[in-house]
Amino acid sequence: MTSISRAVLVTGCSSGIGRETATLFARQGWTVYATARDPEAIADLENEGCRILALDVTDEASCTAAVEAVTAVEGAVGVLVNNAGFNELGAFESVSIDRVRAMFETNLFGLMRLSQLVLPGMRAQRAGLIVNVGSMNGRFAFPGMSAYSATKHAIEAVTDALRFEVRPFGIDVVLVEPGMVKTPLAETAVARRDPAADGVWADYNAHVVASALAASEQPMSALACEPRDVARVIVKAAASPGRPRTRYRVAPSAHILLTARRVLPDVAFDALLRRVVPVPRR
Repeated sequence: MTSISRAVLVTGCSSGIGRETATLFARQGWTVYATARDPEAIADLENEGCRILALDVTDEASCTAAVEAVTAVEGAVGVLVNNAGFNELGAFESVSIDRVRAMFETNLFGLMRLSQLVLPGMRAQRAGLIVNVGSMNGRFAFPGMSAYSATKHAIEAVTDALRFEVRPFGIDVVLVEPGMVKTPLAETAVARRDPAADGVWADYNAHVVASALAASEQPMSALACEPRDVARVIVKAAASPGRPRTRYRVAPSAHILLTARRVLPDVAFDALLRRVVPVPRR
């Protein structure tokens, strides 16, 4: 009988949720392959017991090499945590379509390709878990984050279809839907921005940036969670004695806003958003 792999492959480990997830899995005795485009950025995770791999989720050769490296040693990837992703801030009209394409390549297509690559090994052992780190923005869109929300909506769809397809093979697919998380996601999005391209949206985009940066500060911080809170949920799903839940919400903001989105009509939900996010002015 083929032994079941307990090897965990985590993407996007250079900071935030990915780093905390790799660390927590390793501390609980799992075999962890932590990955990032620049392996030197995560070299310190070796001290936590992680094995380090270079992985650019937008590069086919890199994805294939990473999965083959794990499979050669472990027989299969037992748990895949699709966490790599980034955000772009700004009004829809002002965001470069090239940046939108790049975001889909990382947030969605990388997730899809890695999932395709690990599935043969999981099917062979008739066991496995794929954890997709989505967002509460997969269920509704924050103004000023239309493209990011679009990638997270797409992850919801992919996860639902894949969960149905692979269940007969003993493979589970889980979606984690964090709300506001105290990570560098907003700061790195701001660092990538080119304010000179904002045009007529300059004032609005400045407010969007300020709002994003303030999301982890008081009083909004009461609604946010730490990356380690998301990591705990991911590890909990992997360690579930039976089938894990299909979705996990993390952070008070996710519970509040996802419930509001479910029960409120569009007009009422838009009115709620106008109280918490910047509104364009003519």
